[in-house]
Amino acid sequence: MQRRLLLASPLLEITVSRLCQQLIENHQTFADSVILGLQPRGIHIAKRIHRELEETTGRSIPFGWLDATFHRDDFRRRESIVRPNQTKIPFTIEGKRVILVDDVIATGRMVRAALDAMTFFGRPEKVELLVLIDRSYNRDIPVSPDYTGMRVNTLDTQKVVVEWTEQGHEKDGIWLSD
Repeated sequence: MQRRLLLASPLLEITVSRLCQQLIENHQTFADSVILGLQPRGIHIAKRIHRELEETTGRSIPFGWLDATFHRDDFRRRESIVRPNQTKIPFTIEGKRVILVDDVIATGRMVRAALDAMTFFGRPEKVELLVLIDRSYNRDIPVSPDYTGMRVNTLDTQKVVVEWTEQGHEKDGIWLSD
C-alpha cells in the first residue's frame, strides 16, 4: 500500500487555526452555538477546534460528541458486527446553532445519519458542517461542508487516513493511501 502525505505540522495547525477564525467570524460570541464531534474520528479534530476557540475567545462553548452508527442507511447491510461509540451531549440543541465536526467527508451518508441522530436532542436553529478533509467527488448524498480545511480529489479506491498524536501516533498527519 502506498501512502502520500497530504497535510502535516505546521500546516495542519495553521489549517485548524484558519477554521477557528472562520467560526469566530460567523459565530462571534458563540452565545447560541454548540460544537458536536462526529464519532468516531471527528471527535479528535472537534476537541482541537473547541480548545482553540475557548482559548482565543475566552468563552465557554458547549461541547459534545455524537454517534450516528445506528442511523446509517447501510447499518443492516453490514456483514461485520457493528460496535456503537459513545454519544455525550450534556445539553439541549433546541434552537442552537450546531457546528457538526468530522475529519473527512466522502459520500455524505454519515452526515445524513448524524442529522437524523441529532433530532433526539432537540431541533437546532441551524446546522453547519466543518470538515478537515473534503473528498469532493465522492458524494452519494448532496451534502456540502460550510467549513473545509482541505479539498482532495480522490478515486473511490483511495482512502484518506487522519492520524493524531491523541490516538498514539508519533505525529499528526493526513495521508492518502491506495
